[in-house]
Amino acid sequence: MSQRIFAIGDIHGGLKALQQILKKAAITPNDLLIFLGDYVDGWSDSAHVVSYLIELEKNQPCVFIRGNHDDLVHQWLITQEMNNQWLQHGGESTIKSYAELSEKEINTHIAFYERMKNYYILNEEILFLHAGFTNMHGPYNEYEAYMCYWDRTLWETALSLDPNLPQDHIYYPKRLKLFKEIYIGHTPVTRINKEKPHQAANVINVDTGAAFKGKLSMIEINTKEVYQSEPVYQIYKDEKGRN
Repeated sequence: MSQRIFAIGDIHGGLKALQQILKKAAITPNDLLIFLGDYVDGWSDSAHVVSYLIELEKNQPCVFIRGNHDDLVHQWLITQEMNNQWLQHGGESTIKSYAELSEKEINTHIAFYERMKNYYILNEEILFLHAGFTNMHGPYNEYEAYMCYWDRTLWETALSLDPNLPQDHIYYPKRLKLFKEIYIGHTPVTRINKEKPHQAANVINVDTGAAFKGKLSMIEINTKEVYQSEPVYQIYKDEKGRN
């Protein structure tokens, strides 16, 4: 594939970090950007991230995957209902950021959330989604669509798999045989003491903990070249984020 294709990890309101990595990679309109979800809940620019992405796609090929935090914010924008767990995991900063937007802008955001994809398949062999899937026949057969942006078992399975186990072995996970590569976010690799996107089996996790003490990352899927921001908490020095 001659076109550069980037998978971008969880942004969590870190607009300045996103701008850093796009600049580092010298993004052009010929590149395809696949965002793996969780644009909001964390740093103070959550609503501004969404506004930026809406403008970006006018001149840039983009795919926007739905993350669990995006779904939570979408539901809040529609119902105004809040729960303490969401507030404690970044929701409070998102509410503050949306107070700066007009009703017209908010309606544009709601439309953006509604058209996000639960997953994206490239060339019938590379899967992009926020979290994972549980159905052995693929994400398109999930009984509940939310599994695509909440599941952690796919990543846990890949991490725990014996790297010497051949794919034709009876114990080899069927889910991992469906695609050549699977790109996810959702579970920061900083939890396993990694600072860059990490691969386990054929699953490549691009969430490098931007919501916490980590950096925002993106990876070019052909060359596997990684671009990273500064640690996001250092960019937003006066904020707590989700730390």
